Amino acid sequence: MEIKKFAQIDIRVPAQRNSLLVKAQDLINDDVEIKTLWRVNNINAIDRLGMTDHGAVHFQIVANIALRLARILEKQPVVMSVTRNYDLSKDYAELIIFLASLFHDLGMSISREGHEEYSLFLANGILHRLLEFLPLEERTIVISETLHAIIAHRSGGTPYTIEAGIVRVADALDMSQGRSRIPYEAGKMDIHSVSAAAIDKIEILEGSTKPIQINIWMNDNAGIFQVDELLRRKLLGSGIEKYVIVSAYLVAGEEKRLFKEFQTP
Repeated sequence: MEIKKFAQIDIRVPAQRNSLLVKAQDLINDDVEIKTLWRVNNINAIDRLGMTDHGAVHFQIVANIALRLARILEKQPVVMSVTRNYDLSKDYAELIIFLASLFHDLGMSISREGHEEYSLFLANGILHRLLEFLPLEERTIVISETLHAIIAHRSGGTPYTIEAGIVRVADALDMSQGRSRIPYEAGKMDIHSVSAAAIDKIEILEGSTKPIQINIWMNDNAGIFQVDELLRRKLLGSGIEKYVIVSAYLVAGEEKRLFKEFQTP
């Protein structure tokens, strides 16, 4: 039997009657080019560089986190940028978030250094082909907004839209214990792998004083590196920081205590 050379994972997100998401998800799951790029990503990331997963599993996690964040904000209601600026519905905002979540690291198939820029031209061609079911005007807007969210996720990036800020934060939230397994088991004992191993789980809840409550459960205080150096840096300047409280808890046996909490005014 022939071994397939592309990622053997289908993307599944809760569509919640968003027909645009359903259509895009079905097309992506049938697309050999996209799935092959995801496999190439992980050949580079895992096999060659000893990094964590940058393929289909990462994109699945980021997409689900991003849509969770978006739907909490939509209840407040926070008006998405594509609605405010172009009068397109929240279904289009979710489509942009979904696509950017799946394509933000495509450039890893070329190089780790500068992968965000490489992701732009790879995603641009794919998006023009993938979104042929949209009218030209809407397609052009969705592609532009998706590409902006991709470039804005990089370190030092500046999101201009709520959608881009959501993707930026969702990418940083893929940091629980299992995500450090590959470099950790390979003996790569740096602060990134050790601190990620200290994160047991992430909870994203509707908050009481701010729309979004993010709880981070740590088994060791080394996990605070993930919170301060990765999540906090991605959250600040994302454009959605004013809607979020982050609470980091240290758990030891049956005891748990609030280790650190931060929010913006």
